[in-house]
Amino acid sequence: MALMLNKVTKNFGAHTAVDQLNLEIPEKEIFGFLGANGAGKTTTFRMILGLLHPSGGEISWQGEPINYKTTDQIGYLPEERGLYPKLKVKDQLVYLAKLKGMHKSESEKELTKWLDRFKVPEYMNKKVEELSKGNQQKIQFITAVLHKPKLLILDEPFSGLDPVNVELLKEAVEELRQQGTSIVFSSHRMEHVEEMCNHLCIMHKGKPVVHGGLKDIKRSFGKKNVIIHGDFDLTYLSELPGVIKHKKTSEGIRLQVTREEVSQDVLAAIQNKGFIRKFVLEEPSLNDIFIEKVGASYE
Repeated sequence: MALMLNKVTKNFGAHTAVDQLNLEIPEKEIFGFLGANGAGKTTTFRMILGLLHPSGGEISWQGEPINYKTTDQIGYLPEERGLYPKLKVKDQLVYLAKLKGMHKSESEKELTKWLDRFKVPEYMNKKVEELSKGNQQKIQFITAVLHKPKLLILDEPFSGLDPVNVELLKEAVEELRQQGTSIVFSSHRMEHVEEMCNHLCIMHKGKPVVHGGLKDIKRSFGKKNVIIHGDFDLTYLSELPGVIKHKKTSEGIRLQVTREEVSQDVLAAIQNKGFIRKFVLEEPSLNDIFIEKVGASYE
């Protein structure tokens, strides 16, 4: 395992932000680390980075404690932005890369490559404050990866990006994984996590409430979704035994059922009632699982 957390705890006075956290994050994978605000995600990230010392437990990277010898191998994109608005992109990124042990010529070459990849080569000599929020986010991402880290921590990497730029960044993250980077990825957008991560952990009040492979998590959740599009009122289906949630949509209804077999009862209940354009049985979404486990709606 690339990154291991063993009974990691962090107390701030009487408040326990992270409570006996055990995690094994596979090497060369994208690992989803999720939780509502205040769940302990950022505190955990800061302990991994060595910015905070755990109150108890151990964190190791490739079998070694994380210290100043290993931090050059780690890249971090924080949720809160940290670039200097008055400095030019080139000046501050080359400086930050130097702090990570890169030579100026190498960092300039990498920076040129990344700016070209993100279709913004003209930003090399612009001040950060002259860029849009989305383009500042691209520069912040480049800051995290410029020194070619072995471990990359991304906290809300797609914040402020339009769909086109989200795809650009997702492709870049996947390419880094293929090149051997281990990535820990946090996002409020569950569909991004489902698309990119094979393993994940959902934190709640400092403890993991879900942890494992995405397929296994969905399978063990048990509940399924039935999506029906029809030209008549379908709300009566919410009264059927085994239907535990329903939501009207513009095209019909979305039901959550206790088990797969209930979908057959739903199908029987709509026979000969009117025209059905769509009837689909789906796995629970990660959003469904998150809301049930954390008990909060997630927009």
